[in-house]
Amino acid sequence: MSQKWDERYKGTEFAYGTAPNAFFKEWLPKFKPGAILMPADGEGRNGVFAAQLNWKVTSFDLSTEGQMKALQLASENNVNLHYVVGNLEALEFEKESFDAIGLIYAHFSAETKSALHKKLNEYLKPGGLIIFEAFSKNHIAFKKENPKVGGPDSIADLFSTAEIASDFSNYEIVLLEEEEIRLNEGKFHVGTGAVIRFVGKKMNS
Repeated sequence: MSQKWDERYKGTEFAYGTAPNAFFKEWLPKFKPGAILMPADGEGRNGVFAAQLNWKVTSFDLSTEGQMKALQLASENNVNLHYVVGNLEALEFEKESFDAIGLIYAHFSAETKSALHKKLNEYLKPGGLIIFEAFSKNHIAFKKENPKVGGPDSIADLFSTAEIASDFSNYEIVLLEEEEIRLNEGKFHVGTGAVIRFVGKKMNS
C-alpha cells in the first residue's frame, strides 16, 4: 500500500493541492489551538493549515514521499510539523495526549476501520474534538461515473452516518451529515461526490 502512495506523491505537483480541505478549513478555526493528530496527512496540506493556526501538529502517513512533500510545504509556510511515517496499526501515541484529531479522507480497510477509529479515540483527551470528512457509501455511484473524483473502489471501505455514530458513540455530536459536494482538490479529487461530515466532542466517560 505504501508503494501506491509513494507513486502518487513522488512528483513535484501536489496530488491533492496545497490548500486545506474546505470542511476542515471551516471548522478548525472555531476551536482553541492545542495538540492535533492528523492521520493520513499525505502531502501535509491540512497539517500545515493547522500549524498556521498555531496548533501543535503530529501528522502520519504510509508514504515517505508524502512526508518529504509535507515538510517542504511546512518550510515554505514557515511552520513546523512532526511527521511520522507508518500505519496506524504499528504506531503508538501517548493516551489522551491530543486535543483534536483531523480525519480528512483517512480511509482504512473495511476490516480495520472501526477498530482503528477506536484506537484513535484512546489518543484524544476528554473534551477533545474530531473533525471528519470522507466518502460515503453512496459515493460509489459518483466514482463509477467519474473516476477522477477519487475514493476507494469498494463500498465496504466507504462510510455511513450510522457507522460513524457507532464508532464514536462516546462523543457529543456537533455535526453528522451526508452531503453531495463538488470537489476540486488537486487532480485526484475533482468532481461531484458524496461525503460524510462529522464534528464530535469526546465525552468524559
